[in-house]
Amino acid sequence: MSESSFTLLRDIGTLPLENNEEVRFSIDAYRGYRYVSVRRYLLTDSFSGATRDGVTMTPEILRALDPLIEALPNDIKAVKDGTIGKFAKRPGICIVASVGTFKGRRGLDLRQWQEDVGFTKKGIWLPLEKLPEIKKLFAATREALDEKPEDDF
Repeated sequence: MSESSFTLLRDIGTLPLENNEEVRFSIDAYRGYRYVSVRRYLLTDSFSGATRDGVTMTPEILRALDPLIEALPNDIKAVKDGTIGKFAKRPGICIVASVGTFKGRRGLDLRQWQEDVGFTKKGIWLPLEKLPEIKKLFAATREALDEKPEDDF
């Protein structure tokens, strides 16, 4: 295994979407550091695997973001559009969580923002109608992060 590749440490869960797609929450390791990965996967006869849609977050970002996601009203009509939070990932790079509308549907957007270019293509949009499942996946990820790792990576 290459030192520069991600290693799956723990599969947290899946958010089923339409059109043979799903979003997987997992905890991965990369060059000795743990990351939370939220990535879209395709499941078709011709291709099954990860897409480019997704974002990685440090455990600290997930721990700060989880209570903000949990605090969103369960009635999605009561959820207000706008930025939920902005979290430093590395110098000059942040993860921005926001609620907004895309192609006529409301959703939770987790997007990477880079100081010199603004928003990048790295990110993922999660449909707001799946908010209860999204909350459960974030909570399960935080709980898994709080457990002592079984092995060194």
